[in-house]
Amino acid sequence: MADAQLMKGILEGCVLALVAKGETYGYEILSELVRHGFEDLGEGTLYPVLTRLDKNGLISCRKAKSPYGPIRKYYSVTDEGKKYLEEFLQSYGKITACANSVLEER
Repeated sequence: MADAQLMKGILEGCVLALVAKGETYGYEILSELVRHGFEDLGEGTLYPVLTRLDKNGLISCRKAKSPYGPIRKYYSVTDEGKKYLEEFLQSYGKITACANSVLEER
């Protein structure tokens, strides 16, 4: 099954939702995703999502010294990102409700 294709759009919304909670960095986002059940997710999947969100103006990135070592990239949501997240949540809710309706009838 094409789990990767299904995951791609959902993962972007989930990452954006985590960043919208407050400024954060990649490892913290990854840890939260794993805590919520995205167990097989790695840095090779997360960082392209962050890059895409940044490139599309949905999040912003700043570099700062970490209290624990090298410089980190810290991410925060932009106003455009907040708007996109609300639209994503509405679309996701509608799509999952429709899919659940069909799948529950089988």
